[in-house]
Amino acid sequence: MRFKKKGFPEVSGMQRFSLLIFTAALLWTQPVWAQEKTIIEVKDLQFLKGLTQAVLDSARVHAGEPLPVPFGFNRTGGTLIRPGGRATYPAFWIRDYVMSLETGFVTAVEQKHMLLLTAATQCNQTRITNGGGMIPFGAIADHILADNRMPVYFAGTYDVEEQGTHEFGFFPPYCDQFYFIRMAKHYIAATGDWAVLSKVVNGTTLADRLEIAFRVPPARTGTHIVHSIEPYRAVDFGFRDAIHITGDLLYPSLLKYEAALELSAIFKKKGNPEKAALYKTIADSLKLAIPRTFTDAGGMLRASTGKSAQKDVWGTALAIYLNILSGKAAEKAAAVLSGAYVAGTLAYKGGIRHVLTTDDFSSATAWEGAIPAAPLNQYQNGAYWHTPVGWVAYALWLVDPQNARKLVKEYIAALRDTDFRKGSGYAGPLECFHPPSYTRGPVYLTSVSCPYIVLNALVNKR
Repeated sequence: MRFKKKGFPEVSGMQRFSLLIFTAALLWTQPVWAQEKTIIEVKDLQFLKGLTQAVLDSARVHAGEPLPVPFGFNRTGGTLIRPGGRATYPAFWIRDYVMSLETGFVTAVEQKHMLLLTAATQCNQTRITNGGGMIPFGAIADHILADNRMPVYFAGTYDVEEQGTHEFGFFPPYCDQFYFIRMAKHYIAATGDWAVLSKVVNGTTLADRLEIAFRVPPARTGTHIVHSIEPYRAVDFGFRDAIHITGDLLYPSLLKYEAALELSAIFKKKGNPEKAALYKTIADSLKLAIPRTFTDAGGMLRASTGKSAQKDVWGTALAIYLNILSGKAAEKAAAVLSGAYVAGTLAYKGGIRHVLTTDDFSSATAWEGAIPAAPLNQYQNGAYWHTPVGWVAYALWLVDPQNARKLVKEYIAALRDTDFRKGSGYAGPLECFHPPSYTRGPVYLTSVSCPYIVLNALVNKR
């Protein structure tokens, strides 16, 4: 029996079937946001996925394979993933690798090798470097040399003996300790290998090493906010190792919040409710303290309370993504970012600045403290980066989905234009860039892995 509504022609079963096929075909050719009001088109997400896989594969160095001259061979006994492909970054950087883990493109065998290598190079004795820096007990390397498995704890050098000078801080970067914890958490989540936490590495179990690492960065009593002063200054986050930042520090405090939640989950699963509760309490404290400590009058979060205390675009966007800034506070900060995007002070070709152009410290520098090798509008001192575009797009999505979609479109267009797979004359994804002609870092992994992680999660209802 067929039902006929007043004002509509009767439709046969075959006609209904044909109409369904036509409608399905039409929907498939429409962008994702037209179908489900999501942030990226299906074809663009598939392109980003494929490019991310290709970059990560280019960044792989299998056991025994050569690194760029003169850095020898990978003698670590397993695969390493560098920060990018081609002749760039000839070592294993912990943070870049960990920031790419949620892509799902790193095998369990690869993960375990890099996890245990990182654990084995954790500092086992506080010492002073020839450059005058301190490497504290429990510190995690900034990067590890593949040819001899030697850890380098400071940025800016491959010299094991002369590391740790004023330019890059007298204390190792604060971020890597927390990324080490995330590395373990991801490996366990991917494999269910809880036994790895009991594995003894150089006399200490992996679980103990995670806790030791968590306590390396100095922190405020009570709030647990990561804190630094000039005589013990460290890089707060490796993506601004050329910048001098002191006081209470936003970015490593965000990472510490994540690490505390991860340790809480680990110890809950291990049947240790006391430690699970301890780390959950630390995370809760940080979630309260971060907005109170860093929020400025306009709603953005500042990078610090000391030197280079400017409004932090990356940190604010990540805080929104992590739900540390939530509700009205998140909307207020997101509205600032959205307004800056429209005004042209935030982004260029889908790349994001660390500091809005309107918040530059002076006409000579974006950040208050930047090393001479990073002049205005180069590297971390005002160039544009694709690494944080996913977090920023997520923030814009809260207050203006159209701006979020436009930013993502610009990002994908830039990737298509520079795609290294098109030949030797192409170097994208780039590490960073600035008009008219400044570029740095070919085939750079986090420029695609970090945005892919966020955008894929949003499409799949994070």
